[in-house]
Amino acid sequence: MRRHESPVTPPGGTGGGQAGPPRVGRRAVRAVSAVVAMLVAVAAAVTAVAVTQPAAAAGRAAAPAASSTQRGPDPTIAMIEAGRGPFATTQMSVAPVNGFNGGTVYYPTDTSQGTWGALAIVPGYSALFANEEAWMGPWLSSFGFVVIGVETNTRTDNADSRASELLSALDWLTTQSPVKDRVDPDRLSVLGHSAGGAGAIIAAERRPSLRAMIGLAPGYPGNGLSMSTDQVPTLVIGGQNDTTVTPSYLSGLYGTLPASTQSGFAQIAGADHVYYTHPNNVEMKLLIPWLKVFLDSDTRYTQFLCPALPDPGNVSQYQPKCPYVPPGTGTTPPTSTPPTSTPPAGAPCTATYGTANSWSGGFQGQVTVTAGASAVTGWSVHWTLAGGQTVTQVWNGALTADGPNVTVRNAGYNGSLPAGGSTTFGFLANGAPSTPVLTCTSP
Repeated sequence: MRRHESPVTPPGGTGGGQAGPPRVGRRAVRAVSAVVAMLVAVAAAVTAVAVTQPAAAAGRAAAPAASSTQRGPDPTIAMIEAGRGPFATTQMSVAPVNGFNGGTVYYPTDTSQGTWGALAIVPGYSALFANEEAWMGPWLSSFGFVVIGVETNTRTDNADSRASELLSALDWLTTQSPVKDRVDPDRLSVLGHSAGGAGAIIAAERRPSLRAMIGLAPGYPGNGLSMSTDQVPTLVIGGQNDTTVTPSYLSGLYGTLPASTQSGFAQIAGADHVYYTHPNNVEMKLLIPWLKVFLDSDTRYTQFLCPALPDPGNVSQYQPKCPYVPPGTGTTPPTSTPPTSTPPAGAPCTATYGTANSWSGGFQGQVTVTAGASAVTGWSVHWTLAGGQTVTQVWNGALTADGPNVTVRNAGYNGSLPAGGSTTFGFLANGAPSTPVLTCTSP
């Protein structure tokens, strides 16, 4: 890359056009001028030390510590929605190279902040990044990330190939690219849409050192995709009206994540399968906080994820696994294993509860509903809340409450279960977690 530097005009010009003094007088003037210049320089140096050292010290005190990866000012919802973050950005094209078919790199122009975390993005089946996800590049980069949009070797590459292309792009970015000195090789992440989302899942399983993975409507029904070995902090986003990667499929896929993996699930109201290919700040209000928390370890952004979304109007379901603990903060998020139960003989279904996470003043519960020896076409789970508990949000089910007595009935897409089949629903509640006694019935 060519760097442009402004020419510097030397101080103390010659005063062209003026007549000089006689030769002897000129020498005397030069001697006196030299002495004066020396005294001025000494005085200036003393003044500079006295003036600039406290200012520099004050600047260091106000800035993050040298080891901090926190970047940018204190965030607000309005800042995220604005379409561009606090950092100016530029971009460069990438020719086909080293395992992927080229693409585009977006990066902040600021070189005073240290290195940046990086994100690789791959498109869905038959799509081009340039046509569908390129709008994300400048937006995400302006929040302090180096973003590489990856074009696949062929448009019909499968999920495994897309995983390889994501990892190849990150390897090239951190070891060979013209901006490699701007990227922190220990803070890398992947994102994909549809088949690219499946590729992102596979990439995270291949490389558990990644800091974050984001799947936008990842995979497709019947592909056998699972996240059962995923250890990377994972955000899955689906669409309420997606008929390709359906809500019921995505709910089941998300349910395969280990309880110990930091994760979140959001369903965007009214969104179809290609919703993510158009600029929107609903998606960005999820993506940016997730990347800031897990790539930059920036806890200022957890407020936009936990315990609930601050602006949930366009999100029909949200399942956080709070609290989120960024790398390097020295604590581990709490998890619990759902208790096992023996279904009563002849019961149409059973329900098993587990506390997915808890925090001061609230918790997240998850309930697994399993059909008995026969298929069911609908189910309801009933329990009594402990003192001080109130349910504030439910996903994958419909809540009714009569005082402490609550019932969650199936959603329209997960009521029919084959014999022995199961589904899950989750909820957020105020109060301290407890283990309720659940009753499952079927019409």
